[in-house]
Amino acid sequence: MDSPASPVAESVQRLLPDRAGPSGTRKPAAVRRSGIFRYPVVRQLVRFTGVGIVCTVTSLALYTLFRPWIGSQPANAAALIITSLMNTALNRRLTFRITGRGRMKRDHVNGLIVILVALLITGGSLAVLHWLRPEASVADELWTTTLSGFVATAVRFTLLRHWIFRRARHR
Repeated sequence: MDSPASPVAESVQRLLPDRAGPSGTRKPAAVRRSGIFRYPVVRQLVRFTGVGIVCTVTSLALYTLFRPWIGSQPANAAALIITSLMNTALNRRLTFRITGRGRMKRDHVNGLIVILVALLITGGSLAVLHWLRPEASVADELWTTTLSGFVATAVRFTLLRHWIFRRARHR
């Protein structure tokens, strides 16, 4: 014989909306956030920052590795292009919570376009540095690309959120 449900369990069940999916499985109730994290853009910025830190460290390491052999501009371009694929994949999955394979190729092609904008910003800053200080050291170049990378990152987030991944803007 079935035991009756507790009054507390019955009350909770009545408060929860019916979230049964088409296969009859129950979907988890939406998480309610308070404070500043109730805004999707804030949650996305936090996740985007984490992805950005990983990609920036990787890009700086690649730049430092490539620079002695191919020079500053090609090293910057190679590092950005290599990390752009990683950046787009991580932002797609972690920042904007897109897990399906649909539109993945288009997202990556658009991500390359976004990285070209970043390349113009960081490459332009290197060109200005070398124009102002032809004797600039590798450390000066790293600082320049890092600082201009912050500007490029703001542009990248805006383009990713409002253009490439706009379908997931509110996640």
